[in-house]
Amino acid sequence: MTVPFGVPYGGNKTLAKVVERINHDQEIMALWRASNITAIDRMGFNDHGPTHVRIVAKIALNMLRILVESGEKPNVVTDHKMKNDDAEVVVVLACALHDIGHSIHRLKHEELSLMMASPIIRRLLSDLYEEPALTTLIVETMHAMIAHHAEFTPLTLEAAVTRVADALDMEKGRARIPFRAGSVNIHSVSALAIDKVRVTKGEERPVKIEIQMNNSAGIYQIDELLRDKIEKCGIRDKIMIVIQAPDQEMKIIEDLKI
Repeated sequence: MTVPFGVPYGGNKTLAKVVERINHDQEIMALWRASNITAIDRMGFNDHGPTHVRIVAKIALNMLRILVESGEKPNVVTDHKMKNDDAEVVVVLACALHDIGHSIHRLKHEELSLMMASPIIRRLLSDLYEEPALTTLIVETMHAMIAHHAEFTPLTLEAAVTRVADALDMEKGRARIPFRAGSVNIHSVSALAIDKVRVTKGEERPVKIEIQMNNSAGIYQIDELLRDKIEKCGIRDKIMIVIQAPDQEMKIIEDLKI
């Protein structure tokens, strides 16, 4: 049974309603399932379905709250005179929907996700916000979604944390399904090399990211997948990354026949 999509509400009643609606939305559930069929079953990539988006949403929301506590202001607050609670809605919706384009194809899935997301977001928020706030939330969510693509620079705090959180879903559990199914490649092996990712309040910088590896193959996840997203996220100076290398390498693969 699929674990429900959930995040810590922290007193945000609007966010609680949005998450409840997501969990009862059959269209979203079908898109998540189809996204994983494309990503895992057909292409041998890592999870891009309900587990991935739940992890990303929790990380992004945690980062946003840490940054707000440190004095940063979300762009829906500075640009649209809205509230921090509204920024949390943007981030969680962006994380929930950013990969639904995989249901059609992995190629250009970011753009496909945008094409599909607008009516879904409007349906989820229609009686929670009035115009023009409703349309504002939709476009800000869609900006945060597209900014997880390497070619798009995040222009808001909400987009920045969404982008970084997407890259931080790199713990070994994400690769377990394709690896067991026989997809032994750098994506699955490097993901299995990451034991733990922790995002906490830092001392030198507001956000501290700790990455614990069990095998040096995890460097691929950090150097090829994480580095670019963080360097171009717009909040690099707010993030400290600590990488814990293994004292002893864990064996991930047996002998291979190619």
